[in-house]
Amino acid sequence: MAPTRQANEAPTVTQISLPSDARALSTLPRIDYEDAFVVSGTVEHTPRQWVRAVIDDAPPRVRARLFVGWLSLGLKLGLPWSSDRVLGWRVARSEPGWLLLTASSWLGLRGELLFRREPHGLLFATLVQQTNPVARAVWARITDTHEHVVRSLLTHAANREQSAEISAHS
Repeated sequence: MAPTRQANEAPTVTQISLPSDARALSTLPRIDYEDAFVVSGTVEHTPRQWVRAVIDDAPPRVRARLFVGWLSLGLKLGLPWSSDRVLGWRVARSEPGWLLLTASSWLGLRGELLFRREPHGLLFATLVQQTNPVARAVWARITDTHEHVVRSLLTHAANREQSAEISAHS
């Protein structure tokens, strides 16, 4: 039985080691960087609903900063409003329990964003392949910022979803 969540309990975002079964969903030939976060105490969503909550429903200014940041990493993104993309990232795989976004960079980075439904929330992972010394140096410089931004995006999305759930049941 799933634990019950009180209406006033805030969702939690915890950084964890990437589970091997989640790593196995990657299409990258080699993973040079990975991180994973679990969002607990939230409403149950499909991976597509989580993508929408985390990225599409972020405030326009946040989405713009994400897109510009990704472009500064040399990511070759599609049009951010394209129906087969998520803010420019291509949907590589979409299964009932998980969704994988992918993008590559002219700097030598290949990245994937994994959204996977967990029994009581969401697993979000970033997987990066660095194909040259420039890519390694760039990623090393932004790792702390990346992790801070991910934690913030997930926290804000979970809080928005919880607020919407509470409003819907009021």
